[in-house]
Amino acid sequence: MSTERNVAQIALFTALIAALGLIPQLTLAFGVPITAQSLGIMLCGTVLGARRGGLAALLFVALVALGLPLLSGGRGGLGLFSPSSPTVGFLVGFPVSAFCTGLITERLRRLPTAPAAGIAAVIGGICVLYAFGIVGMSVALERSLGEAALLVTAFIPGDMIKAVLAGLITAALYRARPDSVWSRA
Repeated sequence: MSTERNVAQIALFTALIAALGLIPQLTLAFGVPITAQSLGIMLCGTVLGARRGGLAALLFVALVALGLPLLSGGRGGLGLFSPSSPTVGFLVGFPVSAFCTGLITERLRRLPTAPAAGIAAVIGGICVLYAFGIVGMSVALERSLGEAALLVTAFIPGDMIKAVLAGLITAALYRARPDSVWSRA
């Protein structure tokens, strides 16, 4: 793959994550919003693969840290990375989650694309991201890990829908343009 194409795809998926932040958010009582941006993180991994997907999510997080209002609700800046921010764990987990989702998708090449991407989105895009989010919420909200994990259960139904969508979108893209789904190359 050419360097220019790599950079373009990484930038494109960084923009996709940002664009998914334009969908109105629903902020829960404990300060963490339900957004569509985690679908973008899942797609980074299922389409771009581990390395490129992780880099796209890392670029997104870096732009947020620089102050660009790319998170749902127009949020951005270093304050979001404070230990007192209930979203810090999710933000820090974005690149790791995208990387793990991509790695799992790459390893499941023997499965058809939709189930492979769906499984990867559940494991990498939900479980890995929740692990970071739970730790961050535990610290920020001064709750035990168990209490923070209980709060995160509010996200499960929506995130399962996003994982199915990630599988279906990746499979459709693979059918239409197989060379654009790098996780299956």
